[in-house]
Parts: sequence; structure tokens; C-alpha cells
Amino acid sequence: MRGFLVNTIIVIALLSETWAQQVQITKIENPVDWVNPLMGTDSEYGLSNGNVYPAIAMPWGMNFWTPQTGEMGNGWIYTYNANKIKGFRQTHQPSPWMKDYGQFSLMPITGKPNFKEEERESWFSHKSETVTPYYYSVYLADYNLTTEITPTERAARFRFTFPETDSAYVIIDAFDDGSYVKIIPHENKIIGYNTKNSGGVPENFKNYFVVVFDKEFDSFKTFNDTTLTQSLESKADHVGAVIGFKTSKGEKVNAKVASSFISHDQAELNLREIGDSNFEEIKEKGKFVWNRELGKIKVEGGTHQQTSVFYSCLYRSLLFPRKFFEYDAKETIVHYSPYNGEVLPGYMFTDTGFWDTFRALFPLLNLMYPEFVGQMQEGLSNAYNESGWLPEWASPGLRNVMVGNNSASVVAEAFIKSGDAFNYDIENLYKALVHGANNEGPLTAVGRAGVEYYNDLGYVPYDVGIKENAARTLEYAYDDFAIYKLAKALNRPEEEIQLYRNRSLNYKKLYDPEAKLMRGKYENGDFMSPFNPFKWGDAFTEGNSWHYSWSVFHDIQGLINLMGGEQEFVDQLDKVFSLPPVFDESYYGQVIHEIREMQIANMGQYAHGNQPIQHMIYLYNYARKPWKTQYWIRETLNRMYQPTPDGYAGDEDNGQTSAWFVFSAMGFYPVTPATDQYVVGAPLFKKVILQLENGKKVVINAPDNEASKKYIQSIEYNGENYTKTWLSHKELMKGAVIDIKMADAPNKAFGINTEDLPFSLSKPGQL
Repeated sequence: MRGFLVNTIIVIALLSETWAQQVQITKIENPVDWVNPLMGTDSEYGLSNGNVYPAIAMPWGMNFWTPQTGEMGNGWIYTYNANKIKGFRQTHQPSPWMKDYGQFSLMPITGKPNFKEEERESWFSHKSETVTPYYYSVYLADYNLTTEITPTERAARFRFTFPETDSAYVIIDAFDDGSYVKIIPHENKIIGYNTKNSGGVPENFKNYFVVVFDKEFDSFKTFNDTTLTQSLESKADHVGAVIGFKTSKGEKVNAKVASSFISHDQAELNLREIGDSNFEEIKEKGKFVWNRELGKIKVEGGTHQQTSVFYSCLYRSLLFPRKFFEYDAKETIVHYSPYNGEVLPGYMFTDTGFWDTFRALFPLLNLMYPEFVGQMQEGLSNAYNESGWLPEWASPGLRNVMVGNNSASVVAEAFIKSGDAFNYDIENLYKALVHGANNEGPLTAVGRAGVEYYNDLGYVPYDVGIKENAARTLEYAYDDFAIYKLAKALNRPEEEIQLYRNRSLNYKKLYDPEAKLMRGKYENGDFMSPFNPFKWGDAFTEGNSWHYSWSVFHDIQGLINLMGGEQEFVDQLDKVFSLPPVFDESYYGQVIHEIREMQIANMGQYAHGNQPIQHMIYLYNYARKPWKTQYWIRETLNRMYQPTPDGYAGDEDNGQTSAWFVFSAMGFYPVTPATDQYVVGAPLFKKVILQLENGKKVVINAPDNEASKKYIQSIEYNGENYTKTWLSHKELMKGAVIDIKMADAPNKAFGINTEDLPFSLSKPGQL
């Protein structure tokens, strides 16, 4: 009998799960309710399922909050498989590989005033954890208490629910590497700062904080490294405060917390974001803001799982780049410069790596949140003025990681798509692009490493001591295309325009006609040898030749011509999926996590867990095989994303991998960001509504859409038959109704005429 009941329960559970995945969501009232901030948190050093933490934050907020399960200094702040929490941490970490800066934590406890991480940590369970973008709650089992957090952009409210005890404490940990705290008992206040960072900061960098409680202190001490002291003020490598209370059963102790990169006074000013609002009011304001931003894209007719993935990915797309500016006493926008250490007027943004995010994240922001992008462009202009360079990876200042000069794409795309709609100095930014494109920077990831070789030979040689040279060459070529497009838009001299257009064709220098792949090249013009197209790194960045050979975003037709025609091109694309996931990791001396993620994905050499190849699926459109794009888009949407802690196929990377899903689920993708075009894929939902900032709407209807119907039969654009496999940004901005007929078999006659093909710099047959 017991076995029968168990089997019955299993069957019911499976049927319930199947039913839930088949039920289609017809109306979204509160999109934030569909977000799972834990998606992607089940990650570790050797295998990434996202490498994210639950960011309790406002869209693009200056400060994030997260429960901390890892030890201080560990890039894996929160991992889903952990079972103990050490504190609740203010963080600015963009990824575990970049690590954190501007960090401190609060931790409530009872009993002994244990302030060390390993002594104060408490068991917890995900069953007693509530996680939303605007609110977090968890029960700390060792102390029989609950912690709740709700944030603003630069501040947060905490609410601690204690048991009856005369030994309740809140630990304020300012962390190591140089910190300071001061207790002000008559104001129920603690102020402090920390200097802990992971690079990219001036010498005077500090994160100033203030914590104000609504209950008088029963006791108060500070700690200095490992010693608890009676002093009200401590400054050392690692300091903090231990604040004691007497509490009744179920008593709620509230704290208001804010921070600033400018001063303690500015941190106090940042408490204005909370004002007199209580916890529930701040929580509701946060929910409203998230619903407003997420609600600019409405999806209907997807399953529960698809809807949750969509809004979880859109949430991740709206976290970075973060606001790095504050409002002074006169409500003027000011920022601490992470480049020169001065406090200056105007916008500043940080914590984004353009190598990742130029591909889909910034195109998504340009489409749906162009005013925000306009502010960021002003911030980039300020960054150039303050450092002499545009950042390629900022966290918070210049960091020496990744390759390329992809700020060119970010700057050019914003102006190409929005023109002079926003008030920033595009001439100064163009000057910055030209400077970065023709000079080596203070770091190899700033400006262009190997620029003299590139400008002279048309490529960065394999044998001149510059790592990942082929990747640099390919990305420089696209970046030159972006500069060319911006130069045209700004009516620069024709000679200057043609210079960058010609340089954008430098990708041809690395094409090996025998391998039909990109290959590193010696300074003398010979291809490097021996050549293993499955070798990761070496001439390429976090990928191999099968991944990087498609990095000709601006001239796919030119690549088709090099390969010998459309059929040869399609054959090479097909091999990406049909080849086994073999690899050569010898360059790294270990199997890095990106390799392992490709290996286990069961998609051949297609490595969706990293950026270089993410656009490749859309390239079938250029060779008159859009139905193959439609097939592989649906496969990737279904297989590489789940609304679960292991929900990504690799690093989420500051919104990029999430923005890929958002675009692809809507049915189009920005293969060449520095143009007006999006390449058509196939929508995932029956209906998508884009509420544009200019008041217009784009409605995408695919009423026949379902799991088996992944192929486009026909498209009508504003009631007219539409056969192109691309959409115009400019036309979308006018508003549109796009009706798509889907079916379970491909229409191989759709989108195959020459005029239907997406943009390429070259013409068919042109070498």
C-alpha cells in the first residue's frame, strides 16, 4: 500500500509539472512577481550556471544588497548550495571574476556577541527565504530571528524580528583592508567607511556608510581585527561595531542604511531616499519601480517557465551598468571619480565590460531605455575627461581584463539610434574613440594593444608577445566599422570616414581558406602553425577558432564570399552543431569553466555560455536559410535557460546573456549593433508588446505559436506582407504591429531574396 501511495504521488507530481508547463500565461499584472533572482546562483569556480548572486536592488542602483554565504573576499558571495549566512552585504560586485568594492555587512545575532564571520554565521533554508528584486527575507535558525531588506538606489531599510532576549545584537562589519567605524549612541547611529577593493580605484577611495536604528542601544562596542573593545571609535585593517538590544518576543528593530563614495555627509544626504517612509512603504515603492521598468515589455501566451525566464532575464538586464553618481545638498548630480579621485559634477556609470555587453545588452537598452543610455553616454564622456581613455571594463575605474576596443560600438550605436535626442557631447566621445583606436593605453585592455601592428599590417601578429591576437584583430575590425558609421553620421571628412571603413575589412587578413576558419598569423604574413581549431585561448579569447570565426558582425556577406559562397558558409555553420565538443585546454593549463560548459551542453562546438558565438545562430539568415536560425533559436531558448538556480549555460555576464534571451524571445536580435537593423529569429510567445519611451507601441502577434511550431511561415508588418529577415530600428520607433504566422514545418521560400537579407558591408561575390 505504501509503495502504491508513493508511486501515485510521483505520478501526480509529474502530471502537475507537465500541466504547469503547458498552461499558457495570458496576462501579466505584476511582471516583478515572475522574477527569480536565484536563477543562476548555483555556481562555483569550476562550473558556472550564471555566476550571479541575488541582487536586492533598484534598476541600475548604486548599491546592491545580498545575503552573504561566502567568506569575506570570496567572489562567490552567495551560492545556492550553501546552508549558512554570514551577513547581509552591501555589494558592488559585477561578477566573481572582478570581485567587489565598497562593501560592508550587517548581521543580527542573539546570545554571545560573536563578531567573526565563522562564529556568527547561521544555518538557513531556502524554504524560509523570500527573494524578490525589491525585498528579501530569511529566517536565521541559530538565532530564531528574521531579517528583511528593502532597498532604494543608494540606501536600504532593514527590519530584524528578534525573540525575547536581553542579548540581541547587530554586527556592523566594515571588512578588512582598511576600515573605520564610530558609534554615536545618543543618535542610535554608526558611521564608518571601508577601503576594500579589487583594483581600479584612486588612492583616496572610500565607501562611507551610515546606519541609524529606531531603538536605543542597550550596549555598544567596536572590534579591531580579532579584539572586542570598549572604544566608540576604531580604525584598523578590519573593524566593526557590535550593537546590543534587549528585545521582547517578536519585536521588530528597524535600521536605515545608506552609503556614499563622496563623504559621510553625503551618505547622510542619501538617507533622504528613505525619508520618513516606513519599511512597507519603501517595499511598495520598490515593487512599483520594478513593475514600471519590467512592464515596458509585456509577454503573453508562454508557459509558466518561459514567462519566468523572460522576466528573470529582463531583471538581470536592468542591473548594470550601475549608477555611480549622487545628489548633493542642492539636488545637483555629482560623482566621485573612480579615475582621478575628485568629486565632480555630472553622471558616472560603472560595472560593465563592453566585451560582453556591446552585443545585446546595450542594444536592448537603446531600444527600450534610451534616456538611460543618453545619461550613460554623458558618463562615458566624463570618464574620458577624467582618465584620458574610455573604459572597456570599468569596476569602478579602469580594469585590465578582456580584449577589444568595444566602447566604439557602445558610443556609435547610441548616437546612430537616438541621434541628438539627448544632451551629451558626442564630439568629445568621437574624439575619445579616435584616441582609443590609435593608441595603446595604460593597460593592455584600454586603448588598443598592438595598435601599431594592426594599423600597419592590418592584424595583430601571433608572434610579437601580444596574447589573444586574432581575437583583438577581429574585434578591432568591427570597432573600426562602428567608428566609420559614427564618422558618417557626424559628417566627418571623407578621408577619415574611408580610413575606418577600410580598416573594418582587416578581418580578411586572418581568414585561412584551407581551414575555412580564422587563424592567427605571424608578423611575416604566414599563418601560425601548428593550427588546432579546437584550441581555446592562445590566439583567441575564451574560445577557439570555431567560435571566433563568425566575429565579423558587420560584414557577414564578406565572410560568405571568403568561404566560397552561401552553401559553403552554411556547411560551416552546421558543423558548429555537428562536431563533437572536443577541446584543447593546453593554453590555460586547466579546463576552464567556459570549456566545461560547452562540453556538457550537448550542442557540439556551440558555446552559448560565453559571448563570442552568441550571434552565430542568426547568421543563417545571411545565406538564405532563415529556417535554420528559427530552429536553433528555439532549441537554445528551451535548452540553455531555466528559471532555476542552475538556469544559465555559463556566466550571465552583467546582462548580456540575459539580453540575448529577451531579444530572441521577442523574435529578433542585433547582430550588428552599430547599424539600424535587427535580424529576425522567431518569437517564443504568442504576443509581445513593447511600450517605447516615445509613447509608441510595437506589438508582435504570433497566435499560432506553440512548442511544435517554431518556424515562420509569413510576416505582415502593419498589415503589409513582409519578407525581409531584418527589422529597422527607425521604423520600429514609429510604432508597429507585426503579425507572424508560425508552423511546425519551415517555409524555405521565406526571406531568401537578395533584398530580404540583413546588412553587410560587402556585396555578394566581392572579395
